[in-house]
Amino acid sequence: MNGHWEGSEMQYRPSRLSYASGPGPMTPAVRALLVVTTAGYLITLAVPGLVIRLGLVPALVLERGWFWQPLTYLFQHGGLFHLVFNLLALWMFGVDLERRWGTRFFVRYYAVTGAGAALTTIGVSLLPFGFSQAIYASVTVGASGAIYGLLVGYAMMYPDRPIYLYFLFPIRARVFVLIVGAISFLSSVSDPRGGVAHATHLGGLVVGYLYLAWRRGGLGSALRSQWLRWRMARLRGRFDVRDGGRSGRGGRPGNGGGGWVH
Repeated sequence: MNGHWEGSEMQYRPSRLSYASGPGPMTPAVRALLVVTTAGYLITLAVPGLVIRLGLVPALVLERGWFWQPLTYLFQHGGLFHLVFNLLALWMFGVDLERRWGTRFFVRYYAVTGAGAALTTIGVSLLPFGFSQAIYASVTVGASGAIYGLLVGYAMMYPDRPIYLYFLFPIRARVFVLIVGAISFLSSVSDPRGGVAHATHLGGLVVGYLYLAWRRGGLGSALRSQWLRWRMARLRGRFDVRDGGRSGRGGRPGNGGGGWVH
């Protein structure tokens, strides 16, 4: 019990210290994603042939029109460690984000970043490199792209919260995202064998950032601002003139006094 003595009796005052393990009670969408992702893994263990249909194969998406794969691949995993790591990250970062955003937006964001990571993988498979040909016909599985999307969302919502690197070293969330983003980028361009996985992770980060910036008005405001500046410059070009206004006979521009100033 926390408190202190005053006089002959103990006066209890609540302590300001609190202790918590993890992000707190489970939220609805995170719970559902944990269950569905685990079920997807168990189903493909029982029926391995489903991996080729539910995983992401760029050749099948582009040539056969299997357009469900950029979403269903999120619920397939290549091994138990891969599954557990993604479920742990989903719980750690997803619960706080769902509480802040609400269930509907959280689910939409998870789908957008997962599908964006899949499109990144398809794009990499079309590049004119030797390893791209192997990616084009190979299966990609796992929710890591969407998890990296949650990570960048967490860093944007809670930039100063500590994330423990290797469960030992506390690093601010925004710095942590910069580190993993740099690692993913460098690995994607330097590792011809595992580059596709890192490119998928990087795709989740980039799509997540762009989507949130657009929703918050950052990206959209910047584009609208540039467009308005261009429009204002065009309008000024029609009406701005040199000192003294029009000159020359008949008041027409270009006769004796110079032209319009743009």
